[in-house]
Amino acid sequence: MNSKFHIDIDCQQEFHHGELICGDVFLSRRIKEENRTIAVLSDGMGSGVKANVLATLTASMAMNFALEHKDVKTIAEIIMNTLPICSVRKVSYSTFTIIDIEYDGTTKIIEFDNPSCIITRGKKFYDPGWRTIILDSEENKGKELRTCVFNAQKEDRILFWSDGIMQSGMGSQELPFGWGHENALKYCLDLIQSKPYISSRNLAISLIKRAKRNDHDNPKDDTSSGVIYFREARKLLLCTGPPFEKSKDSELAMKVFHFRGKKIICGGTTAEIIARELSLKFAAGMNISDPELPPVSYVEGINLVTEGILTIGKVAKILEEYNNDYELGSGPADQIVHYLLQSDQISIINGTRINIAHQDPSLPVELEIRRTVVKKVALLLEEKFLKDVSLNFI
Repeated sequence: MNSKFHIDIDCQQEFHHGELICGDVFLSRRIKEENRTIAVLSDGMGSGVKANVLATLTASMAMNFALEHKDVKTIAEIIMNTLPICSVRKVSYSTFTIIDIEYDGTTKIIEFDNPSCIITRGKKFYDPGWRTIILDSEENKGKELRTCVFNAQKEDRILFWSDGIMQSGMGSQELPFGWGHENALKYCLDLIQSKPYISSRNLAISLIKRAKRNDHDNPKDDTSSGVIYFREARKLLLCTGPPFEKSKDSELAMKVFHFRGKKIICGGTTAEIIARELSLKFAAGMNISDPELPPVSYVEGINLVTEGILTIGKVAKILEEYNNDYELGSGPADQIVHYLLQSDQISIINGTRINIAHQDPSLPVELEIRRTVVKKVALLLEEKFLKDVSLNFI
């Protein structure tokens, strides 16, 4: 895990009015072995399916070449030579922005035809020193790329977008020439001034909503707003299941006691062990907020205490189904998911003692053993939500 800062990434999108698919494509990936993060945004020509195909092809190639550490010119040349040529404009057309972040904060940005990224340091605009690279191959002679390299610091942000943001409002009485770069920059800086710790997701949502409002809620183009925020990591401990050997009960309790961050206990026996070992008050809950699950309990100093395997199984199900439109309820599993999504570095301690109750053949078949479900949760958090996850068995 990178202790210098956490990299909070989000991208929000609005489709061209009347389309069912977005012509912009955003990809992000955390390469754990290299402690490296890559984000790519591509905007395909036009809108709808054709634009989506072009953008998907471009974003996938950009991601794969960046993973292989290929140089800027090579990436651009291969992408441009692979894309089909537009019969009208005689150009292979899909834009791209590639942001490649190393573990120590060294950040490289490559842009082709997307609006220029904005970098803020604290509450102010920051210029990383952009340079222009002109391609000289026969096929792409004269085409320009913009690139920069800088060392990111805590509280830096990178804002990247498709031209749907800049062009929003174009042709209207208020914004005949579109919202434009300067207005978008001012809007972002004002928002960061008033909410200095605003999350990437909330900043991206605010930008998209404003652009949509500029178009009177009928976007004239696919619109994407991406934000990368370098900040202090929010830490969470999820503890589920008693240790394999009873002699390890006190070791588990001390791990919970010394953890600095939010704490969740998933499992009645586990909660009883920690309450007993640390002399904490423990009370069983009575209020049922999800008919499928036992109610939450209370242990002094712990943020959330729930039942074990059934709840963690439902957590896995919610994480699988979760998307931007998903609304979390108030049940125990929903509360755990809320905590997980609000956290950056998640430590999971999985006790491996077999619970006799789970060997009952009358219990549903889908009641998987805890270890399998916990591994599934960890994998979803890492791959789908780009969380830093450590999983330890005890």
